[in-house]
Amino acid sequence: MKRGMENKNKGEKGGKTKNPASRVIRHRGDFSWRGVRPARYKLAGKGEHWASASRHLLVAGGKGERTKFHLRYFELAPGGFTSFETHAHEHVVIVANGTGEVRLGKKRYEVGPMDAIYIAPGQPHQLLNPGDAPFGFFCIVDAERDRPVVLTEGKPSRGKSRGGRPSASCELR
Repeated sequence: MKRGMENKNKGEKGGKTKNPASRVIRHRGDFSWRGVRPARYKLAGKGEHWASASRHLLVAGGKGERTKFHLRYFELAPGGFTSFETHAHEHVVIVANGTGEVRLGKKRYEVGPMDAIYIAPGQPHQLLNPGDAPFGFFCIVDAERDRPVVLTEGKPSRGKSRGGRPSASCELR
């Protein structure tokens, strides 16, 4: 079977450019995928405002994709949560595994399998797992996006304090 196609159009520097190969990213049945290694939710930085969260980059440019979006899967262990944050871009979350909560501003909503969440630009948000089983969700976000601002009780936080209730989002950099 042929794995990729070569684009015979000339690239910016006059050479041939390659299109990325279409592919199937095989699900293993346990919310993991062949060839996709789980990673930390976010890279370590100044203070961590999240806990027990992992991410799987399914379509995010790592295999040459030139999509204008990224598809990631996040999983929160029991008691886990993402950053309470805001940013200028929008994104969509689709719950795939278990139940959890989404915090949108001051409101919280229980969510479960196949629920879809639209997060508008500028909306403070967080995903949390108050349960005793994993909570997993897909996140679809612009490939080019601004960096999130972590919030603590509704105010920007630049320090190491977790401050108040944990916060969550599927956004990462």
